[in-house]
Amino acid sequence: MVLKHKKEQYCFFRITDSQSDRRYKLQLSKELQRFGALFNYASIGIIVANQDGDITLINDFALSQFDYRREELTGQKVEKLIPRRLHDKHIGHRDRYNASPQSRPMGIGLDLFAVRRDGSEFPVEISLSHYSNEEGHFVIAYISNITERKKAEERIERLNNELESMVEERTQQLVKALADLEASKEDLTIALSKEKELGDLKSRFVSMASHEFRTPLSTILSSAFLVKHYAAESEQPVRNKHIQRIVNAVSFLTDTLNDFLSVGKIEEGKMQARYSMFQIKDYFQTIIQEMQGIIKEKQNILYEHTGEETCWLDTSLLRHIAMNLLGNAIKFSAADSTIELFTRMEDNLFTLMVKDYGIGMSQDDQQHLYERFYRGTNVSNIQGTGLGLHIVQKYSELMNGAISCASELGKGTVFTITFPADPINIP
Repeated sequence: MVLKHKKEQYCFFRITDSQSDRRYKLQLSKELQRFGALFNYASIGIIVANQDGDITLINDFALSQFDYRREELTGQKVEKLIPRRLHDKHIGHRDRYNASPQSRPMGIGLDLFAVRRDGSEFPVEISLSHYSNEEGHFVIAYISNITERKKAEERIERLNNELESMVEERTQQLVKALADLEASKEDLTIALSKEKELGDLKSRFVSMASHEFRTPLSTILSSAFLVKHYAAESEQPVRNKHIQRIVNAVSFLTDTLNDFLSVGKIEEGKMQARYSMFQIKDYFQTIIQEMQGIIKEKQNILYEHTGEETCWLDTSLLRHIAMNLLGNAIKFSAADSTIELFTRMEDNLFTLMVKDYGIGMSQDDQQHLYERFYRGTNVSNIQGTGLGLHIVQKYSELMNGAISCASELGKGTVFTITFPADPINIP
C-alpha cells in the first residue's frame, strides 16, 4: 500500500503468520461445531430471545415441540408460544426479568403451559438463563414437555384417591366389624352373666333346699308317724293337730317350689302379662278366704275398697302379689294382730296396700329388700326363701306397677303398689 506524506511516498507492507491464522480459524470452526451440536442436537427445547422478546435462535428440538419451521418463529415474539390468555401477564413477567436477570426456574409453584402451532396446549417446565454481548442482552429459555410426567402424576393421584377411598371403606368395615364384635361380646357377656345367675340360682336352690326342706319334711314324717298312734275317737283333736302340721309343711314346700319356678320363668323372659277385667271386691275376698289356711290364731285380715268396682289387670300375677304380701304380713305379725288390706280404683290407677303391725325392718334391710334370697337380719328364725318380694317386684314391673315400702323395726310394714289400669293403654 502506497501513501504520500510531505511530498514523500511511503509503502506499507502487511506481514502475517498464515499458519497461526489457519489454526485460529480451525479452532473457531470447531467451537462453532460444538456449539451447533449442543444447540441443535440437545434433547430439550432451547429458545433465545432479545430484550424485546423477539426470538433470535431456536433449536431443532424446540421446533419439533411446537411444530413450527425455523423461519416461522425467528423474529416473532415469544408470546406466540404461550396461550393467549396469558400474554399480558407474560409481558409483565418478561420486563421484570430483564430488569433483574438471573438464572432460575420460571413460574415456581405454578402450572406452566405452552401452545403448539395447531393451538393445542401442553404442560411445560422452563428454566431461564441470560447473557450479554456487543449486540445486547439475551434470555435463554430451556423448555421441557412434561405431559407424560403430568399423566403419571394424575395416575398416581387417582390411585392415591382410590387407595384412600379403599382405606376409608376398609376402615368403615373394620369399625363396623369391631362394633359387631363388641356387640357380640356384650351379648355374650350378658348371656354368660345370665348363665352364671341361673347357675347361682340353682346352687342357692340346692343349698336352701337342703336346709329349708329338711324341717318341713321332718315335720311331715314325724306327724304322719304320730297320726297312726292316735286311733281312738277321743284322740281326734290330736290327730287334727298333726294333720294340720302336715298341711302347713306341704304348703310351705309347694310355695317354695312355686317361687323357684316363677323366678326361673322371669329369668328366661317367659312371663307375660295377660289382662282381663275383674270385680275387685269379689276377687280379693276370695284371696282372703284362701289365706285362712295359714292365718295364725286370733289374727284378722281387715279389707276395705274405695272407687270403681272393676279393673283391667293380670289376675294371675295380681293374685300371686297379694298372697305373697299377705303371707309375709301373717308370717311376721303376732298371733292376735290385725292385718289391713286396702284397694282403690280411681282415675285409671289401681292401688293395692298391705299393712301389718309386725316385727318391721331396719333401714339397712330395706336397701336389699327385693334382692333374690335376701332375708332380713331379724327373721332368721322364721321359715322363708328370700324370693317372695323379688317375685312381687318383677310381677309388678310386668304390669308397669310401682312398688314402695315403709317400715320401722317393731312397729310394722306397709307395702303399696300402684298399677296403671286403663284398658285403652293396656298392650
